[in-house]
Amino acid sequence: MPKRMALVTGAGGFIGHHLVKYLVAEGYYVRGVDLKFPEYEPSAADEFLTLDLRSYESCLKAVHGANEIYHLAADMGGIGYITSSHAAITMNNVLINAHTLRAAHECGADRFLFSSSACVYPQYLQKEPDVVPLREDDAFPADPEEGYGLEKLFMEKLCQYYSEDHGFATRVVRFHNVYGPLGTYDGGREKAPAAICRKVAACSDGGEIEIWGDGKQTRSFMYIDDCVEGIVRIMRSGYGAPLNLGTDELVSVDDLVDIVARAAGKSVVKRHDPGRPQGVRGRNSDNSRLKQVLGWEPGITLEKGIVPTYRWIAQHASSHAASRSAIAAE
Repeated sequence: MPKRMALVTGAGGFIGHHLVKYLVAEGYYVRGVDLKFPEYEPSAADEFLTLDLRSYESCLKAVHGANEIYHLAADMGGIGYITSSHAAITMNNVLINAHTLRAAHECGADRFLFSSSACVYPQYLQKEPDVVPLREDDAFPADPEEGYGLEKLFMEKLCQYYSEDHGFATRVVRFHNVYGPLGTYDGGREKAPAAICRKVAACSDGGEIEIWGDGKQTRSFMYIDDCVEGIVRIMRSGYGAPLNLGTDELVSVDDLVDIVARAAGKSVVKRHDPGRPQGVRGRNSDNSRLKQVLGWEPGITLEKGIVPTYRWIAQHASSHAASRSAIAAE
């Protein structure tokens, strides 16, 4: 009996790379697609295509023969990038998303999962650090984050329309701040946990690190293993409306720094820069519906998940710095 084929778009990225490994271990034939190969280790995919999914012809090549489409490809990054690149992010992602969804339906895929974001939630509900956890129904009346959040919300509705008009089975996952090993940790597109890990790793014991904002802004953070398991569980569920996927463990950025410092065995001095981008004041996931639908929710605490994350980033950041020093000395 032939294996089921899963397509993972964005397979060269952080979440996509981990998802490919999970699906291969589950017995799928996996095709990975991205503009680039994974940065830190080879892909486990049975085949890997480098394609620009802004092109509909590329999307047709990507989805051909696939039963399940895990659509993670996106132009994205950390808070600095997504607040300064609204036009590029919106244009690129609208093309990528609309073309991949259309191609998946036209080519007869069984199911299509879209990776959305908590950035779709209204900014007027996220003005205080002690935020009320966000429920799926809170997305409307809409006031998403500019650019990235707006195009994600648009794509959620397009998935809904394809389901209603064509009977196409779609799934929508709203990610809340995913972190873990093998993720981007420098260059401007890294998320807060990776950036803090990199800064603490480079800091001497008792040294000073820069914190964007006043440190009181809050988020919840989900470890990559929980994220991947949740993605697959949602894909296999019978639920087609958007679902939060995150923890409900609310921490401030200052708390995050303390947790990373403990993992590193260091003390650090925080120097806040309120003039740098910091996003909404508070954001947390309400997991009531996720637990109702799946009978499951992410369970890896930040204290536990940050340990392997910090160790990996510290090791790779140190190796990278040593490599640059060697090149400069030649």
